[in-house]
Amino acid sequence: MSTPTRIRYKTIVISDVHLGLPDCRIAEVNTFLRHTESEKLILNGDIVDAWHLRRWGKWTKEYTHFFRIILKKIEKHGTEVVYIRGNHDDFLWRVMPLQFDGFRICNEHIHETPHGKYVCVHGDGFDAVTTNHPWLALLGSLGYAGLLRLNRFYNRYRALRGKPFFSLSKRIKAKVKSAVNYVGKYEEQLQHFAQRKECQGIICGHIHTPADKRVGDVHYLNSGDWVESLTVVVETLDRRMELLSYEDLVQQVGLSRSESMSQDEMIEAGLVDASR
Repeated sequence: MSTPTRIRYKTIVISDVHLGLPDCRIAEVNTFLRHTESEKLILNGDIVDAWHLRRWGKWTKEYTHFFRIILKKIEKHGTEVVYIRGNHDDFLWRVMPLQFDGFRICNEHIHETPHGKYVCVHGDGFDAVTTNHPWLALLGSLGYAGLLRLNRFYNRYRALRGKPFFSLSKRIKAKVKSAVNYVGKYEEQLQHFAQRKECQGIICGHIHTPADKRVGDVHYLNSGDWVESLTVVVETLDRRMELLSYEDLVQQVGLSRSESMSQDEMIEAGLVDASR
């Protein structure tokens, strides 16, 4: 059996992993990191979900392995790692800015390419609910976690019937007019922010809606999340900025069935504790 290859990129931008949330797709994100290399890795906020960990979450060895992979990238491959704080890992405010041995924690980052500059920011500062009504943001987070829990059970039922994964929250965001309007306004605010920074593009996360498009004269990229969309933004070796999904990686690398199993599939196979 052939050994899966590693895909090299100039830069990888990953956000909204939400370590601590039961629905974090930790198996897939660790597989992605093990089979990719890059000169720069930008962790664009909400990597750790401290909101959930403080109340109900528990830390697992898979989460520790996530950071071990990243530290190995710094030590063995000289990868530059930039960790941008998000709203769910806002405890980082206490130590920002911080830099040591190729690892940096900051609030925003300017990434330069031959085609222009991209400002990287998590994006919660452009969410009126998060900034002006934190209690409402927490309530929304609880509602989202409840919806994900329902989605988890529903998808186990679908898996037993041989049907693919289905996202309830994605369907709601696509169908509910107020949600669609919210995303549009969010993108416009980030466009104006990029222009103020004299950047030609912006890379963010926060709203868990992956995107690669033009908003006005700004190249808007959203790296999505590792709860539902399983997407990242990458800068290829020929310096193109694009959106990449986990499924894209599985096909490009040639992973076996066992190596590319989802979290739910691993639970069904008895490889992961179902009580997480």
